[in-house]
Order: sequence, then C-alpha cells, then structure tokens
Amino acid sequence: MIIPVKITSNAKEYLSMMTEHNHKTYVHLGVSGGGCSGFQYEWNYVDSASDGTLIDDVLVLDSMAEMYVIGCTVDYVRELGGSYLKVINPNAKASCGCGESFAV
Repeated sequence: MIIPVKITSNAKEYLSMMTEHNHKTYVHLGVSGGGCSGFQYEWNYVDSASDGTLIDDVLVLDSMAEMYVIGCTVDYVRELGGSYLKVINPNAKASCGCGESFAV
C-alpha cells in the first residue's frame, strides 16, 4: 500500500498528544474550496477512520482530499512566535503566506 502522506516524528508526537488531550481517536485532514489561494486545509478530530486513509495511527486523510495532498509531508513546526502544523505540498503551484491555503 502506498502511503499518500508522510508524517514527521514531531507531527506524530503532537497529533498523538492532541487526540489524547481532546479525548478523540484521530486527527482528520481534509481539503475544501476557499482560502486565499483556492483550496484550504481543514483539521478536525474524529473517532473513526471510516471516511479516509489511516496514516501512522494518528491521522485520517479524507478520501476526497487525497488527490490534492498525495506526496505531502505533515510536520509540526516550533518557532519563537508560535507552533503549528505545516503541510509541505509538492503539488501546490501557489500558497498563501500563512500556509493554510494553496492552489493546484
């Protein structure tokens, strides 16, 4: 089976901590129309992996989002100004400054 999205160890640790803290089973990554560049990432919590692909036992990739994020890497970045989940998307032709929206 081909894994459509890679998760760094920092991101896996963070996602595991967040699901535990919020009493949920998984974090869900989806894509919707909108944002500055045309599409935006959507993060939610879910208790079931029935609507997507389970990755590293922490992330459920929405089946409708897979074509937009295949080959991506999810990382957890810690900087002086804050920390955030970063999607490194090789398919994106453009993205906004905050990294939450992209164009393909």
